[in-house]
Amino acid sequence: MPVDDLDCKDMVSFLKSADAKEGETIIVAWILYESKAKRDEVNAKVMADPRIANMMEPGTMPFENKRTAYDGFTTLMEVR
Repeated sequence: MPVDDLDCKDMVSFLKSADAKEGETIIVAWILYESKAKRDEVNAKVMADPRIANMMEPGTMPFENKRTAYDGFTTLMEVR
């Protein structure tokens, strides 16, 4: 699949930041929660799910977690 806009001056692409190798796929996903409290509630339920616990065992991750980017964000502007 062709990929566009990977060589923007003074910026780092997802491929470069993830140190992607030939044949690897970069996945970008995000979740929007109604509040931080709701996020914490959902995350606690997810982490308590035994199916997730089984996936967290060393050597069973379907991806390289050391190249995963994770963060939280604050809304600066909302347009409706």
